[in-house]
Amino acid sequence: MPAPARRILRLALVILIVGLLVGVMAGLVTLFFRGVETLAFGFWEDPSRPGAVAAPVWRRFVSVIVACCIAAVVWWLLRTRARAVPSVQKAVGGAEMPWWQTIVHAALQVFIVGAGAPVGREVAPRELGALIGQTFGRLFGLDARERTLVVAAAAGAGLAGVYDVPLAGALFTVEILLAELSLEAIGVALGASALAAAVARVVEGGHAFYAVHGAETSWSLAVFALIFGPLFGFLGYWFAHWTAWAERRKPAGLPVLWLLPAASVIVAVVGIWLPQVMGNGRALGQYAFDSTGWAAVGVLVIGFAAKSVLTLLTIRSGAAGGVLQPAIALGAAGGAAIGVAWALMWPGSPVAAFAIVGGAALLASSQKAPLMALAIVFELTDASPEFLAPLGVAVAGSVLMRRVLEHREDRNQKALDL
Repeated sequence: MPAPARRILRLALVILIVGLLVGVMAGLVTLFFRGVETLAFGFWEDPSRPGAVAAPVWRRFVSVIVACCIAAVVWWLLRTRARAVPSVQKAVGGAEMPWWQTIVHAALQVFIVGAGAPVGREVAPRELGALIGQTFGRLFGLDARERTLVVAAAAGAGLAGVYDVPLAGALFTVEILLAELSLEAIGVALGASALAAAVARVVEGGHAFYAVHGAETSWSLAVFALIFGPLFGFLGYWFAHWTAWAERRKPAGLPVLWLLPAASVIVAVVGIWLPQVMGNGRALGQYAFDSTGWAAVGVLVIGFAAKSVLTLLTIRSGAAGGVLQPAIALGAAGGAAIGVAWALMWPGSPVAAFAIVGGAALLASSQKAPLMALAIVFELTDASPEFLAPLGVAVAGSVLMRRVLEHREDRNQKALDL
């Protein structure tokens, strides 16, 4: 057999094995997350009971504080007495993911989010996926290029498996981790993500992450997307800016022992009156998709502000976690809040449709990934194909606004350097 054919077959075999194992891992992560939620709130979340909203006040208050206190101690030990866990992007570039440290690091993220911490849980399965990809890349003797492809595909497959979003997982791989749209990259990414999602669906059940009923498109929605897409791009840019700042300022030593517990107390107090801000964003997002009129605007606006601040505060205080799901929730809340007024002026689409547009547009800007943002919002909400036009318009305006803001930032930085 010619060498190129052997190389392709070997790479395909590795992707098959890695995709299946990442799917099993994603299912186990989901089971662990549900176990933590059941211990913390007495049930695990679904669209009818998103996050901590349906839990008694005392459970919401106690669970997040206890979990963050435990996590603070373990993270302090992990960061001061063990090998550092690199980011997934660095792992794709060749940095080694240490076995037990990565597993503990990922488990802590799922643990605190399951107990109500306001960050995303999507980083954990990506880290575990990268670990699996590296392990089998070495085991099969892949070269540097092949290992890069496999590790990136495995990390994207982790996202695909946990949320049942195979297309978004593949696009996350090629658009963010690899920044490459070659046939080879697309092939390995789609293969790994599709396999992982199919396996993990045994646990997930195959239902949409968000329940969105009766959402329809209209000219009203299209004009809304055109006008407000850049606004969500502006919000997404600054959300990404401040989360990056929070990551840079995250404590690595003793301060995490008191900063993270203190942040959890603030989250718990806010959660007494506004439980939608707790957890990875599903509660606030589902509230936005269920909103229908002016009665919801107060919670949406306050929830947007509180979720933003508490997510940043939790990361700044030492927690590890993602911002993908929080970004969708923030965009949905903003879209629904503005959509209530817009729908009264120009009827045609329900408030949930404006929430879908807001979620995709803010995520696209914050992640600098328009294709992934479109795909994940479609897959999480089970939106109909007719939404492609208004979502495309909103996402285009969003990323263009992000580019304008980045260009302005570059000019200001050059002026300071001079």
